Amino acid sequence: MTSPTAWSSGRLSFFRRPFHEYRLTDRVALSQMPLFVTTLLTAFLVWTFFPATMNNPFFVTFLVSQLALMALCYIVPWDRLPYTSFLAIPLLDFVSIGFGREGGQESLTGISLLAVFPVIWWCASGYYPRVALWLSFLAPLAIIWVPLFLKGNFTAQDFARSLLLPVMMLGIGVSVSVLTLSMMRQQRELEDKDAQLQANLRTSQRQESLLNTVLDTVHLGVLAVDADGHDVLMNRKQRANHELARPKDIEDPNESQLLVFGPDRKTLVPVEERPVRRAVLGETFTDYLVWLGVENEQRAFVTTARAMKDADGKFAGSVIAFSDVTDLVNALTAKDDFVSSVSHEFRTPLTSILGYVEILLADEPEESQRDMLEIVRRNSERLLTLVSDLLSSRNGQLIVTPHAVDVAELVRASVSSAAPRAAASGVVLEADVPERLEAHVDGPRISQVLDNLVSNAIKYSPGGGNVLVRLAQDDGYLACHVTDTGMGMTPEDASEVFAKFFRTSSVRRTAIPGVGLGLPISKAIVEAHGGTIEVDSTLGKGTTFTFRVPV
Repeated sequence: MTSPTAWSSGRLSFFRRPFHEYRLTDRVALSQMPLFVTTLLTAFLVWTFFPATMNNPFFVTFLVSQLALMALCYIVPWDRLPYTSFLAIPLLDFVSIGFGREGGQESLTGISLLAVFPVIWWCASGYYPRVALWLSFLAPLAIIWVPLFLKGNFTAQDFARSLLLPVMMLGIGVSVSVLTLSMMRQQRELEDKDAQLQANLRTSQRQESLLNTVLDTVHLGVLAVDADGHDVLMNRKQRANHELARPKDIEDPNESQLLVFGPDRKTLVPVEERPVRRAVLGETFTDYLVWLGVENEQRAFVTTARAMKDADGKFAGSVIAFSDVTDLVNALTAKDDFVSSVSHEFRTPLTSILGYVEILLADEPEESQRDMLEIVRRNSERLLTLVSDLLSSRNGQLIVTPHAVDVAELVRASVSSAAPRAAASGVVLEADVPERLEAHVDGPRISQVLDNLVSNAIKYSPGGGNVLVRLAQDDGYLACHVTDTGMGMTPEDASEVFAKFFRTSSVRRTAIPGVGLGLPISKAIVEAHGGTIEVDSTLGKGTTFTFRVPV
């Protein structure tokens, strides 16, 4: 059994619904209800104060017809008939009200005003607006004039006095029609906007679903934060990364509690230097390496952040990508360990070879033997230098011993030493240097840089061309430019040219010899002097290497 509270709640919800959401039968009944309720009140007043009127056949017809019309609202299957069939009810209301006026006007005046209800119904329906306006005037007029015609006892003044009610009803009908048409127009506009919003919502939901699918598919952790540092979006991979960095004893850690370590895998990164915090502060960065987690579960991630801007160009948040590079870092470490191990293994026999060659040369051998021993010593020294450079490259630093050096003379010596090779390759090698230019540098190391750059310029000009070495002093710096008109490089290759063991695809195709260590070592030497080295290259047109060191 339904409780009174539940029944009351259901009834209230029924009346709170928008009118157009009711079924057609309920809408017809609700439209008739105001007149029916007013009729009941009228009957009560007449029965209370004018009981004799209750015996008037016209008044009784009025009451019975209203009961019948109310019953018809529920009995007739309006949804099976032509849609506007229900407008017959307000038409019959005019007839019913006519009987009520004729039967009750002697006891209760103003019954004719009940015509306002069918007038409003017709005009508010929005159907046949012109017919509704004509009815709002003619139907109330007929309620008054028809009885006069039937009685035959009337004057012109009787007709004139009865015009006020039809005119008033016409005014009400016009007002209701205008309001109804305006509301219908607004409703159509709202429905169109609602349809557009629904379409936009469906599009947005499809795009959101596509975005989530893409983000969950890529093998990158993606995190989006707003300007206040609150998470806006986090894909499946990043949730796993966050779980990796979460301390086991903290259920919901903040940024400062996450296990984020530096490259040494032991030192916690300060909060202000962590990727997410840097991104929240508006920084944009690329390839920032951190380690997440501890012990055997620790993983290396390269992080990249890009700021988001709102329509006014103000900082609105940031997107941070976490790329797992653990395998790559481990491979690079293994490679460096291998290079270090092999270099150490080479150093001992090479030192022995050089020692015994020196002993043999000290015994004053014959000229032919001396030449062969010199070749052995020269190549052994070259191999020993390469081994030393490999070890220096493994350690990531080079030791330099600066002293006063005439760098102009170093350039001339390097160009002179490379001249035979340039001539053999059909390359015109020139130097543009001052008579003397002193700087406080490590002479042998700068010579090594010059030899590497000049050798590369000749090597990568296989079809001949020109190589120019220029030296000048520029604002407290010594600047050296080595320019060739050889193969050149793509921008992508130029950005990687100082990486260890890197060789461009065009060089690999031409089988030009080399191991990809000359330029990384040159870069390390220049940076050990506190200087910089740059490259400017165009594929097929040539390359210019420029290094600068403080004077």
